[in-house]
Amino acid sequence: MSKVKDIIVKVIPPKLANDFIRMYHYSGKVVPNSKLHFGAFLDGRLHGVMSYGTSINKKGTINLVKDTGWNEFIELNRMAFDDYLPRNSESRVIAISLKLIKKNAPHVKWVISFADATQCGDGTIYRASGFKLVGISKNTALRINPKNKELTHIIQAHHKSIPSKEFLSWKAIEGYQLKYVYLIDKNCKLNVPEISFNKIKEMGISMYKGQKLCNGGVK
Repeated sequence: MSKVKDIIVKVIPPKLANDFIRMYHYSGKVVPNSKLHFGAFLDGRLHGVMSYGTSINKKGTINLVKDTGWNEFIELNRMAFDDYLPRNSESRVIAISLKLIKKNAPHVKWVISFADATQCGDGTIYRASGFKLVGISKNTALRINPKNKELTHIIQAHHKSIPSKEFLSWKAIEGYQLKYVYLIDKNCKLNVPEISFNKIKEMGISMYKGQKLCNGGVK
């Protein structure tokens, strides 16, 4: 039987990564500015993908960590796995990808990522991987386009030249967005308070695989 330690993580081509993301990510969408893609292989086949790239909101993110240079952080903007990998594989795969970034891109000091607790989850994998929770906010950035019923992020709306006033008139998806940071360089210091993971449960916003949780069970 294959074990977690048998998983191989390596850089893969964008097309291979994006095809997998479209198939297995809950949104079915890729992030155009993803530049670095890692694949998780077990028994000779691809079973997971992590895509990193320039932060979508770089100006609004750079000050989360003190004295950060313009190219010293990166965003983990897509992550997807199928059901083949053994339990707890995701945190190991993330850890390996972070080690590879540290080794091959030493200028990158930290990583930002987001958990979508409107449709997916509250970041269980990030917490298990050593990320710090630095933000919890009620969702306002993900809204339903009334014309085609598609979910649209505020950044997507901007790129599509949709006026802010029009976008903000659309209905926002109920839920929360959580912000996580991983300090590759342990000398880095947060510029914002670290939030206790217990806060998620206290606020009643726990979510796992698209299911809201209440007192440890499905809500």
